[in-house]
Amino acid sequence: MNRIHNFSAGPGVLPIDVLNSTKNAVVDFNNLGMSVMEMSHRSKEIVEVFDVAKSNCLKLMNLDKNDYTVLFLGGGASLQFAMVPYNFLKNESDYINTGEWSRKAIKESKFIGETNVIASSEDSNYNFIPKDYNVNSNSDYLHYTSNNTIFGTRFFEIPDSKNIPLICDMSSDIFSRKLDFSKFDLIYAGAQKNMGPAGATLVVIKNSYLETANETGLSMLLYKTHSKADSMYNTPPVLPVYVIGETLKWIENIGGLEEIENLNNKKSNLLYNAIDSKVGFYKGSVIDKIDRSIMNITWNLPTEELEEKFMKEATKSNLSGLKGHRSIGGIRASIYNACPMESVEALVEFMENFYSNNK
Repeated sequence: MNRIHNFSAGPGVLPIDVLNSTKNAVVDFNNLGMSVMEMSHRSKEIVEVFDVAKSNCLKLMNLDKNDYTVLFLGGGASLQFAMVPYNFLKNESDYINTGEWSRKAIKESKFIGETNVIASSEDSNYNFIPKDYNVNSNSDYLHYTSNNTIFGTRFFEIPDSKNIPLICDMSSDIFSRKLDFSKFDLIYAGAQKNMGPAGATLVVIKNSYLETANETGLSMLLYKTHSKADSMYNTPPVLPVYVIGETLKWIENIGGLEEIENLNNKKSNLLYNAIDSKVGFYKGSVIDKIDRSIMNITWNLPTEELEEKFMKEATKSNLSGLKGHRSIGGIRASIYNACPMESVEALVEFMENFYSNNK
C-alpha cells in the first residue's frame, strides 16, 4: 500500500504497527477464530484488553493505580463538556477560554450552574494563550483545554489552580510530552486525534476527587456509575479501546513520553523554521512562539488564492489534510505522535519549492 502524508486534524494518523495489529485483530483476535469486534465485552480476553490499556495509561503518566481511575467512555470530549459540570459543579466553576472546544465546554457548564470565564483570548481570534488570570477560591474546579487544534496554540505550562481541583481537556495533545500528571484531578481526551480512532474517550480521574462526584442523577452521566462498572456499565467501544491499547504499547516501545516529546519537538521545530524563514510569504498564526502548538501548526499565505493553490498542489504531491479549519481558513498541519518525520520533511520540501515558484 502506498501511504500518503497525512496531516489531518482528526481523525488523525495512527502508527503503522498499530494499524497492522488492528487489521489482524479485526479478522482473527489472538487466534480465537473471531474478530475482536465480535466478542463479548465481558469475556476474559476483552477485559484483559481494557485492563492492560488502563495499566499502560497510568504507567505512561507515572500515576499510581491506587490514586487514579482510568475510564473508557463513549460520546467524545463533547460529552465530557457536560459530564464534568454535571458531576462536580455545585457552587461555581472557572474556565479559561482559548478556542472552539473550550468555548463549547463553557456553554455546557452554563446549563448546569454558575460559570466564570476567568481569562479569554477570543477577542484576538484565539491567537495566544492568556497568562494573567485570577482563580476564584470558591470555585469547584478550574477547567482548561491544553492544546487547540483549530488555532494552533497550547499551554506550555500547567496553570496554577490555586489548590482548587484542576480539570483538563487533552484531546489533541494527550501523551505528546512529559507532564506532571499528578497535578490534575481529572483529564479527558477524545481518542481520535492522538491515540486511536473516533468512538472512545479516555478519562483519568483522581480517586479522592471521584469520591466527591455526584451520586444521584442520570446514570450514564455519573462518573461513579462507570467507575463502579469498570467502564462496562453499558457495552463499551471495544475496537477503539483495543487500538488505544496498541497505541500505548507503541509509545512505550519507542521510548515513552520522553522520546515522544523529543520527536515531536524536532518535527514542529523543522516546520516552524520553514514558516519563519520565509517572512512575508508564510505567516504563523500564533503571536508568541511559546504558545505555539507542537501538534497543530497553523499559518497563512499572502492571499487566499495562493492558499488554494498551495493546497491543490500539495494534494497532488500526496500531502493530505492541510486545509485550515473552516472557521478561520489558512493552512494547518497536524503532526501528531504517529506522524513520521519523513512526512514533515516532505511537507517542508514542498513548501520550499512552492515559495521558489510563487514568491
